[in-house]
Amino acid sequence: MATTAGGAARAELFWHRMAIGLAVFIVVGFLQFALRGFVDPIAAPVWVHLHGVIMLAWLALLIAQPMLAARGDQARHRQLGRIGGLLAITIVALGIFTGIASLMLHRFPPFFTPAHFLALTVIESLVFGAMVAWAIRRRRTTDWHRRLMIGATILILEPALGRILPMPLMIGWFDIPICLMQLAVVGIVALYDRRTLGRIHPATKAVAAIVIAVRLTIYILSMTPPVIALAAALTD
Repeated sequence: MATTAGGAARAELFWHRMAIGLAVFIVVGFLQFALRGFVDPIAAPVWVHLHGVIMLAWLALLIAQPMLAARGDQARHRQLGRIGGLLAITIVALGIFTGIASLMLHRFPPFFTPAHFLALTVIESLVFGAMVAWAIRRRRTTDWHRRLMIGATILILEPALGRILPMPLMIGWFDIPICLMQLAVVGIVALYDRRTLGRIHPATKAVAAIVIAVRLTIYILSMTPPVIALAAALTD
């Protein structure tokens, strides 16, 4: 029993550290962008600040949940899980709204075409929500639940990566380094799988496949006439 408990505690510690690492990376990505003078937080619309607050709440929840699980506080873990579901729905809605509003107000980065920015914000938001829903559905299968929740957050690393990478120098092919960096984070989970399970968990493989599929879907959709026409109409 002691060995089992010790193994469970070490597992929760790994997921706790993964959550902290993702949260720190995302916060630093946005913070350094603002400190370098590329954005004026005061001039940003209210909905941009709301989106940021909701995302911080999501990251805080991601960090808290493994701690509660390690302590055996399942009741509070479930309560926060319900809040997390509501946060995920809000993130999806705000993500899509922010993307569309940014196009209409011409607040999107100049290295994106309108069609690519539209596809990016809509697809990433919807797939994030779908992954969280899948994780909630598999909440009784802890190994799947953990990996899908972390995977959903890896998927939305893209905005932070876009503020760290030299995007203007990568016009036309920036989906490749973003995808590779997201896969590198998935690789950390894969290495953990190999060390603890002796194999890569199917959920980890699923997350990697989703990361690749999302980037390909965004790239393809951004070149389709309906998406180009819709994006052009939004920016008129």
